[in-house]
Formats: sequence, C-alpha cells, structure tokens
Amino acid sequence: VITVSPKITEISSDISINEGGNVSLTCIATGRPDPTITWRHISPKAVGFISEDEYLEITGITREQSGEYECSASNDVAAPVVQRVKVTVNYPPYISDAKSTGVPVGQKGILLCEASAVPSADFQWYKDDKRLAEGQKGLKVENKAFFSRLTFFNVSEQDYGNYTCVASNQLGNTNASMILYG
Repeated sequence: VITVSPKITEISSDISINEGGNVSLTCIATGRPDPTITWRHISPKAVGFISEDEYLEITGITREQSGEYECSASNDVAAPVVQRVKVTVNYPPYISDAKSTGVPVGQKGILLCEASAVPSADFQWYKDDKRLAEGQKGLKVENKAFFSRLTFFNVSEQDYGNYTCVASNQLGNTNASMILYG
C-alpha cells in the first residue's frame, strides 16, 4: 500500500465581506489515505473545530467572526498540513465612548470620541451646526483609526457648548454629542 502525505491543492482566497453576509470557504486536499479536513477559527474565544468538512459555510456573519480561519488536512502519514484564510468583516461605525468634559477658563480641555468600524472611521467635529476645521485657532484635531481627539489649548467662554462627533465609513455613519462646560 502506497501512502502519500496530505497536500492542500485548493483553498479559498482571503475575503472581505459586509456584516450579515454569507461566507463559503473551500479547502481541497489530496493524499493517501484520503486526508481528513477540518476548519477552525483562530481566535481567543474559539473552541475546537467549526467544520469537519472541505467546506465551511457561515451565514449572517458577525464582526466577532472576522479573523483567520485555518484549514488542516491530516491522514496520519505525516504531520497535518495547514493553511489559513483571512476573513475581514466590514461594519458601520458605532461610537463606544463620548463623554462631556468640564474645564475651567484658561485651562487645556480635551473632548474624545471613540468609534469602532471596519474599514476605520473618518471623523468630523461640529460645534452647534458648524464644522470645525483643522488648524482653527487654539484647536487641534487628532484622528486615529479608533478615536478622534479635540484639544482646546486655552479654554475660553466661547468654547463652552455642545459638540458633535461624526464617525463615518462606506457602510454608514453615526454621531454623538458632548458638552464642554465650565
């Protein structure tokens, strides 16, 4: 009897999908005896195999199901062979943190807006209904992948009021209001 170690001959490409969509991953392997194929999600929360089959179907995918999926082909002739497929789940922004802040006149003040989104959110700030421009006197806007920081170097009475942070990506946008007060 000739034995042949397992070899993955075909595997799905990395994929990017909107939350709620359906994903179908394929992993084909050869070997003798025929290899057993298993799929698992490489994630701290994952437990064991999610499929013991060449195909892995995920319907209504959630953001928690993004990440790497590993296909393993084993037939006891040699060590199992493994390959991974990256699944990116896109979702619209949601603002996880936006707190009002009290700052005395003459002090430095910071308003922070944290948002989770894939692809990363773009941020904009408004005071009442007026958009704040980068480089406005006495103000600094710092945008990172998951948050935006609005810094007032020297708070004046005119700075007090209602501010809105808008986070947006291709899938949608959301906003949160906060107050800078004395």
